[in-house]
Amino acid sequence: MSEQKPNSAVGRASNASVESAYDDHVMGIWKSLDVPVRRASGCTLEDFDGTEYLDLFSGISVTNVGHGNAAVVDAAKEQLDEFVHGCSYVHPNEPVADLAERIADVTPGDLRKSFFCNSGTEAVEGAVKLARKYTGSKEVIALEMGFHGRTLGSLALTGNKSYKQGMAPTLNDVAHTAPPYGYRCPRCDGDQCDAGCADDLERVIGSHTSGDLAAVVVEPVMGEAGIVVPPAGWLERVQEIAHDHDALLIADEVQTGYGRTGELFASEHFDVEPDILTQAKGIANGLPLGAFTAPAEIADAFDSGDHLSTFGGNPVACAAALATIDELQDGIVDNAREQGEWLEGELAALEDEYDVVGQTRGLGLMWGVELVDPDATGPQNVAPRPDSELAAAVSDHLREESNVVLGVGGYYKNVMRVQPPLSISREQLETGLDGLRSALEDVA
Repeated sequence: MSEQKPNSAVGRASNASVESAYDDHVMGIWKSLDVPVRRASGCTLEDFDGTEYLDLFSGISVTNVGHGNAAVVDAAKEQLDEFVHGCSYVHPNEPVADLAERIADVTPGDLRKSFFCNSGTEAVEGAVKLARKYTGSKEVIALEMGFHGRTLGSLALTGNKSYKQGMAPTLNDVAHTAPPYGYRCPRCDGDQCDAGCADDLERVIGSHTSGDLAAVVVEPVMGEAGIVVPPAGWLERVQEIAHDHDALLIADEVQTGYGRTGELFASEHFDVEPDILTQAKGIANGLPLGAFTAPAEIADAFDSGDHLSTFGGNPVACAAALATIDELQDGIVDNAREQGEWLEGELAALEDEYDVVGQTRGLGLMWGVELVDPDATGPQNVAPRPDSELAAAVSDHLREESNVVLGVGGYYKNVMRVQPPLSISREQLETGLDGLRSALEDVA
């Protein structure tokens, strides 16, 4: 029998003791929302002191069908009783086969074959490897302000220095093009980009690459950039330009996939069928799983052994993913769409009520509320100055005074990110909005 270490956290039952263990033993941790979680159910988190919080962030857009969803938990438990690990790339097994078939059925276009891994950043890097192998080219273009992960390869694609400082990304031959950030677009009048802004991609190809383009990597809705939704025609034009240069469009749906935007995949809001689609986060409702999916012609460019992931396609996670898709298609995606339509009007009203609310934008249950200093000019003189201090204060007020958990993000760290479990009720959303209004009143 193994001995318990004297400083073990086993048996502790308080917020302070858990936070102390984190501080002493967890590397590089960032407790941005500062709510130690003992248990969670549906849209509710409970800390070690018994305080309950309404969760409007779902662990960065992960628990899409709700914390502790019974069907997902049961599926995982049943698979645990069968076997936990066989390495899906060594021993074929039913959960992996069933999930691969299901993903082929539910993804847009002719995406047929999936590679399973552990996370979104792995999925992105694997997709880039596949694009390079298929096209025979090497260069990749991503979006300024975009986010694709924190390992060195995916970090090179990420268009934000705050994630890169001190890291020196090692994926070579990466360039960046302008995002469709209408509220702060210096090329457009007003607050809307148009499809013409996608033509910046041609300029970047001509001036920042050698013309050896393998792929363009795009989030259909940009999450970490501040929930930036492209205008009609923009994503289609990006794909057209990529194909004109014999390159592929990789749709990074790690954050937007699995019902988040009111469709199973955000690409379905646009007239686009991605050449490769990456997935993670909501795919298994909290169990670690990632995937990238491509048409058979592209997928077959990988020879046996070209790519591997020891824990990729873990059968427990795959069983949970199958149950997650069932739950999403059994009314939860519909709920995300319906609640999102209501939420759109409520958040638009905030723009009229509060000068510090510069813009609200989103799809489904993926919404950003951009907070600004209305008396100060922002970057490039196209919108008021971003107010990151106000956003942090609003998040703190929500947590401390209203027991509501709401994330903060955006390129300028000034966007309140409304991304609750997709099973959320209207009453719960109203509670969250009441808390947000109270915070804006008291803090702003």
